[in-house]
Amino acid sequence: MDRLGRRSLDWIDDAVVLVDQTRLPGSYETLRIDAVADLVTAIKRLSVRGAPAIGVAGAFGVALAVRHHGSAGNDFDAAVAALRGARPTAVNLARMVDRVVAVAPAGFERALAEAMKIRDEEIVASLAMGELGADLVAELTGDAPVAVMTVCNTGGLATVERGTALAVIQTLHERGRLREALALETRPLLQGARLTTWELARMNAPHRLIVDAAGPFLLARGAADVVLTGADRIAANGDTANKIGTYSLALGAARAGVPFVVIAPETTVDMATASGGDIDIEDRGSAEVVSLAGVDIAPPGTAAGNPAFDVTPADLITAIVTDRRVIRPDRGETLDMIPLGTPAEGIGRADRRERKHR
Repeated sequence: MDRLGRRSLDWIDDAVVLVDQTRLPGSYETLRIDAVADLVTAIKRLSVRGAPAIGVAGAFGVALAVRHHGSAGNDFDAAVAALRGARPTAVNLARMVDRVVAVAPAGFERALAEAMKIRDEEIVASLAMGELGADLVAELTGDAPVAVMTVCNTGGLATVERGTALAVIQTLHERGRLREALALETRPLLQGARLTTWELARMNAPHRLIVDAAGPFLLARGAADVVLTGADRIAANGDTANKIGTYSLALGAARAGVPFVVIAPETTVDMATASGGDIDIEDRGSAEVVSLAGVDIAPPGTAAGNPAFDVTPADLITAIVTDRRVIRPDRGETLDMIPLGTPAEGIGRADRRERKHR
């Protein structure tokens, strides 16, 4: 077994080691990164991706910056700015960078310890989200095994272990309550086709791959009992930014009367962002749209719009599940109405489930 085991990234032998997601599913390869510039490149080119995962990567990146540059000065400031700005939509990246920067004056060992703590918190959060989300699915759909539709990749590759929406799917599968997972391909970079199906296969979960545009139609035909998605940022009013295609899936779910549930850790909630209209949506340029695996699929010179994310309004969301609470916008609940559960409560439930299935 690779030293990463089931983790998508970790700190090993004085460096960040991560699965190169651009190589999957064709080959499983890891990158060993010990320079901030290389880590920024890995984040930008999506070798590491997913809001929680890039938050952990950014935390480790600050530790690297402290080791190479100390905790002050132009070089350190430039390294921190590069990490914070590598991808603008997911709030986790800047938040976790800032968290480690706050302890950086105490030195490299303290910075690394904080980054390790962030990694461990995300692992526990994934376990808790799987439990809370699976409980909610049972509440929404009943006791029979369910078909679940999902978009993009929200598994351990996008966090550190297990995931967000895919953690719920994994927990449902472990409970014997998953009939089928329907994964949207997620154009243009095919994270669903390349990564989600890879993770579903590794957990031996029944699944099919679905063309993006077929999602709303299949919901109308009763193909899924619930839609589960992740989020890269949750605004104060409950609007959520997630991979492009999520909004159309939410519209289809609303029309079909299918519950639409967002699963993301508390680290993704951004009460400083009032609504989805205030979220900076990354545009990744034309190249990813007009070519596929280096082969042109449009005439030379074709321009393309390529927003990496869209925003789903809160009024289309049935529930938001974090590692510490469940918010029901469909019942008029808002983020500021529902108090946080204690981390210990989530850890207790999650640890019991994890020990059972080891």
